[in-house]
Amino acid sequence: MSDLQLFLPCAAGVEDLLADEVHSLTGLAGDALLVGRGGVEVHAPWREALRLNLHSRLAQRVLVQLVHAPYRAEDDLYQAASAVAWEAWFTPRQSFKVEITAQHSPLKSLNFAALRIKDAVADRFRAKSGVRPDVDTQRPEVRLHVHLTSTHCTLYIDTSGEPLFKRGWREDKGEAPLKETLAAAMIAASGWDAATPLYDPCCGSGTIAIEAAQVACNVAPGLRRRFGFERLLPHQAHVWAQLKQEAQAAQREPAAPVFGSDVAFRMVDFAARNAERAGVAHAVQFRGGDALQRLPPSERPGVMLVNPPYGERIATAGVAGRTQRGRERPEAGDGEDFFVQLAAHWKKHYAGWTAWVLTPDLKLPSHMRLKESRRVPMWNGPIECRLFRFDMVAGSARARDAAAGA
Repeated sequence: MSDLQLFLPCAAGVEDLLADEVHSLTGLAGDALLVGRGGVEVHAPWREALRLNLHSRLAQRVLVQLVHAPYRAEDDLYQAASAVAWEAWFTPRQSFKVEITAQHSPLKSLNFAALRIKDAVADRFRAKSGVRPDVDTQRPEVRLHVHLTSTHCTLYIDTSGEPLFKRGWREDKGEAPLKETLAAAMIAASGWDAATPLYDPCCGSGTIAIEAAQVACNVAPGLRRRFGFERLLPHQAHVWAQLKQEAQAAQREPAAPVFGSDVAFRMVDFAARNAERAGVAHAVQFRGGDALQRLPPSERPGVMLVNPPYGERIATAGVAGRTQRGRERPEAGDGEDFFVQLAAHWKKHYAGWTAWVLTPDLKLPSHMRLKESRRVPMWNGPIECRLFRFDMVAGSARARDAAAGA
């Protein structure tokens, strides 16, 4: 376990941010840290796999690569999986599950491919010990991941268990909640340094604000959950306990406040309870109020991060009073007007602030009558989005241009 090949999958567009995070956590660089499509590859010992599970905000999982081999048919998959020393990772008394993905695979049935790999694992255990492990597709103790390209099969064992966006604190949530990993990606892409105020005026159940508060307090995102590696044979409880103790000792008081508000007071209550479970209730302040009316929560300008409800997620956020299941829902045609009003409100009251807005609408800057200073591609699940940066100044662009020419 001194030199494992790890793969950390992430959302499309987040790969470089994840590589920076892994470097900051482990110090790895060069050939030991490679950016790939949909994630990063890491060469590191077992201890670092545990550290990455505990601290990574951007990775979806931490996978250990066990096989990378060419294949042409299902029997090739069986042979590749049979060659793995599964008995070094778990016992036949533990249940397992095979999850398979493919890109341009020549095989006709992924279900049959997964079945052949399951058979290979079970047959190896039966040959070694006379006992076959059970398959559990709902709550497996061990998860195996397989990815097929047009020519190669890659087989991983999962050290995370539940995906890493499940931090363990978000029990209260509204409709179409933002994943914690995407909220963390928004924070990382914004370059927020935790030394200036941060505000989410459409906070929902508080995901962005709570992630930011944990960053400000240096709270490891995995402190309040369990992991798949705790059930694997290489696990050493004393090593894991030491890593958690180090993480707890590194926590600090925030250097700047974090704020969140939402038009639905029910969501504000949810956010407050989630912050309490996340251990950052002292570092974040939640208030009720319409985004079109709320004044800056801080005298010092800061950063706004906004993921307004939109399109395929639910309807675009609008004026207070029209709500459905805890989030604002405008009448038809209100969405564009909302953003026009929001931009006017920001220009009037939020001069000096930097606003970042996540949206699938590539024309949002023109709708808001603002010029973005940066756009970052991001995916919210299957929805392709852009994270737009707007540098807020008082008044309209036309008025500023006239003043500059006077």
